[in-house]
Amino acid sequence: MNFLKYSGIIAAILAWLVIFLSIFINPWFVFTRNAFSDLGGPIAKDPWLYNYGLIIVAIFTFLYGIYLVIVNEGKVEIVGSSFVMVAAIFLSLIGIYHEGTYPHVFVSTWFFIQFDIAILTYGIGLLMKIKKLGISMILLFIIATLVAIVVPWPSAATIEAWGISAIDVWVILSYLSIINKN
Repeated sequence: MNFLKYSGIIAAILAWLVIFLSIFINPWFVFTRNAFSDLGGPIAKDPWLYNYGLIIVAIFTFLYGIYLVIVNEGKVEIVGSSFVMVAAIFLSLIGIYHEGTYPHVFVSTWFFIQFDIAILTYGIGLLMKIKKLGISMILLFIIATLVAIVVPWPSAATIEAWGISAIDVWVILSYLSIINKN
């Protein structure tokens, strides 16, 4: 069970590690011009690092969703945790349907949408139990979504970094929710 408990943090750290290593071996990548998925596309050097890396991150994300289902008793929190697992499936599909393949834009968009739904649902589930954390998660959802819509992002990578950062904040908040329940 301890392994599952830390799988969310492992996923968050590993995601950034995969991104930074992929950028390092692809010096042509420009954060303000490219999408992170370009690192797994046909012009990338060693695209397998990015694509398989995302699949591994997805496995840890899925395991964290399982952990949250196990430790939560509230139905709404369990539904939110299930959306984390669905988002993890879409994350793995980004690695499978890499940049340059037909379903890539669909699976990458739906990864972020599913995780947004997970953040909102989990936050709603916490409202009755840990009000401050529930409100924090709902505010995270609202702020992350509004900023994503309103800011004129210079590239896909910049908005993707924003979305990944919001997910990372949620992972920390979700750990706090588990600690506060015990």
